[in-house]
Amino acid sequence: MESPTREHQNRPPGRRAQPAPIRLAHWITIPLLVIMAGSGLQILAAYPALGPRGKQYGWYPFQNDAPPSWLRFGGWLAGARHWHFAIAWFLVLNGVFYLIYLAASGEWRRRVFIPARDTSNALAMFAYYLRIRKTPPPEDFYNGLQRLAYTSAILFGIVVVLSGLAIYKPVQLHLLTGLFGGYDSARVVHLACLVLLAFFAATHIVLVALHPRTILTMVTGGRRG
Repeated sequence: MESPTREHQNRPPGRRAQPAPIRLAHWITIPLLVIMAGSGLQILAAYPALGPRGKQYGWYPFQNDAPPSWLRFGGWLAGARHWHFAIAWFLVLNGVFYLIYLAASGEWRRRVFIPARDTSNALAMFAYYLRIRKTPPPEDFYNGLQRLAYTSAILFGIVVVLSGLAIYKPVQLHLLTGLFGGYDSARVVHLACLVLLAFFAATHIVLVALHPRTILTMVTGGRRG
């Protein structure tokens, strides 16, 4: 769920601020991500370390510390694996549907970070959040910083899927696993993307709390342009 500053005046006539396909994909994603994260942490609990056995990475501070049980889902390793790999395909299909709609409808122009257009606005908004700048930059459907976060979340999602496939089938997909530097490196990337997506979600919740009307917009779609 995004937190726009205002509805973009240049969206196609008759289109809502949040079109139905985007709202549908958004609300489907939430429970799927929760189950994926919880079952993934239950799988991690079976070997709560990073790096090969006997050569664990020294930089990881939580070696052999399993995630808290209240964050885990699936009950045990096999149960978590069943949930994780079953739900993963629904999440991937939902993501593919979402990306196809963004491309086909032209919505990507309003939502995706375009460096030439959004870099200066993102820096100005960041400075405003840090109280370095007294006034926010000119408003748009999303500001540059929101577009950067939004686009980063999409990229993290793609990487988490690819790294997950590399872990799931490291022999059959050895070329993909090799791109991540091997099985253990792919696990690091997979976990890192989960942490980054969780950080994005937490920040997103804060922004929604600051702009509660966006919840209604994501339910109703908002007024038509």
